[in-house]
Amino acid sequence: MMKHLMLAAASTAILAFVAACAPEATTPAEVAEAPKPAVADPNLTSLTMATDPATLGFNAAAFEQARADIEAGIKAGKIPGGLFLVAKGGQVVNITAVGTEGPGDADPVTPETIFRIYSMSKPIVSVATMQLVEEGKISLEDPISKYIPEFANPKVLVGKGETRPAAREITVRDLLSHKSGLIYGVFDPESELGKMYMAAGDVRYDISALELSKAFAALPLAFDPGSAWRYSRSTDVLGAVIEVASGKTLDVLLNEKIFTPLGMNDTHFYLEADEFSRLAEPPTTIAPLSTPMTKAPMLSGGGGLNSTTEDYFRFTEMLRGKGSYRGVTIIKPETLDAMLVDEIATGVDRSTWFYDALPGAGFGLGFGLIPIDPADASKGKYFTWSGYAGTNMWVDPVNDITTIFMMQNNEASADFRPLHAQWVYGGYAPAATSGPASGSAQ
Repeated sequence: MMKHLMLAAASTAILAFVAACAPEATTPAEVAEAPKPAVADPNLTSLTMATDPATLGFNAAAFEQARADIEAGIKAGKIPGGLFLVAKGGQVVNITAVGTEGPGDADPVTPETIFRIYSMSKPIVSVATMQLVEEGKISLEDPISKYIPEFANPKVLVGKGETRPAAREITVRDLLSHKSGLIYGVFDPESELGKMYMAAGDVRYDISALELSKAFAALPLAFDPGSAWRYSRSTDVLGAVIEVASGKTLDVLLNEKIFTPLGMNDTHFYLEADEFSRLAEPPTTIAPLSTPMTKAPMLSGGGGLNSTTEDYFRFTEMLRGKGSYRGVTIIKPETLDAMLVDEIATGVDRSTWFYDALPGAGFGLGFGLIPIDPADASKGKYFTWSGYAGTNMWVDPVNDITTIFMMQNNEASADFRPLHAQWVYGGYAPAATSGPASGSAQ
C-alpha cells in the first residue's frame, strides 16, 4: 500500500498556513439505496494526481520554492528529508519529496515513509470522540468525572501549594477545546504545576493513559475549566475518557472506527517489525518523545500516533469531504460543522493561544481555525493542527484545498512552519474552471 506534541510560537508575519438525530429508518415503500462500502480500499492509492495543476489555479513556481527550501534545510543539517503535498478537490497538484528518512539512511522519503505525527494525533482522537457523541455514548457537556471519578471536585492552584475549589468540573467539551485547566508538564517543567506533572508521570510510557489521567486528577488545575485556552494533556485524558465510554482500548477503537474504514493501514501507536525500516528519524540530540518501535502500555491520544503521508491524506480528504471519503462516512457533516465553531472567540483568556497575533484565529473541537489571508479574515479560515517534530496539515474548505507537510525534527519545526502558506498559496489563484468549494469555513 502507498503508503507532534506542541506547536512552535506563532510567527506574526505569514502564519496563514498557518448529536444530531440519527437518520430516519426507511420504510418498505421507500427505494433502498445501494449499500456503501464499509472500507476504503487501502491498496488503491489516495494520491490521485491532477493532469495539469495550472487548470486548478496553481503555479508550479511555488512548489519549486518548497523544494528549494526543503533542500536548504537538508543542506544545513536541519532535516534529513521532507515531503510536501498539496491537493485541490481531491486531486494532488504537488508531491515534493526530498532527502532521506534519517541521518545516514539511504532510503528516500516517500508517501510511504512513517513519521511520528505527535499532536496530529489530536484531530483523529477528536473525531473519534465526536463519533461517540453521534452514537449517544458520550456528551460534550458530560463532566469527565462520569468516566474517571477521580476528576470530581477539582481544585485550582493559587500558588505556593495553595489551592481553591474550581468553579466547575472539566467537561468533554473542555478537553476537546483545551479549556480544561490541564497543562503539559514536559513543556513547562520548572513551574510549580509543571513540577507536579513531571512527578506524576507526564513523560512516562510504562503506564496507561487512564493511569496517567488519574494521576493528573490528583493535581490542581491551572485555571477554572472553560475560562482559558492552554495547550495541554487534554487529548491524552480525552483518549482515556473515550476508552471508558466505548469499553475499548484506544488503539482498537481508532482501528475500528477510523483507520480500517479509511484504509489507513500504516497508522498505529506502535509499529510492527516489518515497518521499522520506514520510520523517519531526526538529526537531533534530543530524544524523541515517543518510542514507536518499542511497545508500551501508553496509548497517547495527544501525541502517540505514527502515520504516512498516504494515510494521513485519507484522513484530511475525509475532512474535506465533510466527514466522508470514497463512500465511507466517518462523521456527519453537521458534526464536523460543530467541530469548526470557534470555542475561544469570547469570554476565554487567550494569553497562551499560539495564534493570537492573527485577527480572527480561533480553536474549535480539536482544530485550530486560521485565517486563509491574515490581512483579510473575511476570506475564511482553514482548519489545522501540527506536530511536535514539524509535521502539519490543514483543510481549506473555501478553496477546496488540503495540504500535508512531513518532516522529523522538533528543533527545526519553527524554521519551516512560516513557509507553508507561501508554498500553498504563493502561486495560487482560483482559475475559471477551479472555483472554490461551496460553503465556507466556520
